[in-house]
Amino acid sequence: MAGASHYSLPLPTFDKPVKVLIVVAPYYRDIADNLIAGAKATLDQAGATWDLIEVPGALEVPAAIGQAWRMANFDGFVALGCVIRGETTHYDTVCNDSSRGLTLLGLQGACLGNGILTVETYDQAAVRADPADQNKGGGAAAAALHLIALQRRWGGSRGNVGFRPASDETIQLAQGGDRA
Repeated sequence: MAGASHYSLPLPTFDKPVKVLIVVAPYYRDIADNLIAGAKATLDQAGATWDLIEVPGALEVPAAIGQAWRMANFDGFVALGCVIRGETTHYDTVCNDSSRGLTLLGLQGACLGNGILTVETYDQAAVRADPADQNKGGGAAAAALHLIALQRRWGGSRGNVGFRPASDETIQLAQGGDRA
């Protein structure tokens, strides 16, 4: 697309610390490393702190983010990885299901940026992952930061959306006890 331009929103600013979890599937290590570099640079530019974990593949990224969202104290999440079309339909399953999982988490209130590349060729992935070129890792981090800013603007997380372990009081009431 000759002459096409892309606009990126300026990064939000924060008055309280921001902590982000980067979850990466490093199947294509060099692509993953470039995505991570872009995400870290963007988070650092915004003054956010971050942790990084690796999971076996793109299908595990939403599961890891879901666990961290329920059990840890992160403000947002960056999903990174790369799926390159092969000779089987496995590509379609991995692309669709990882994206669906991340979308469902976002719709429930998790602030996340999706930087899982879904491409036809390695060369397409390399261009998209390169922090000096399309910088999709940085874009995913920026998306997470913008959603964190919106959540804070609108009053913060409602917390405990989804699975909640039962409290001792709930267990006692379920067993026929009273609130004494």
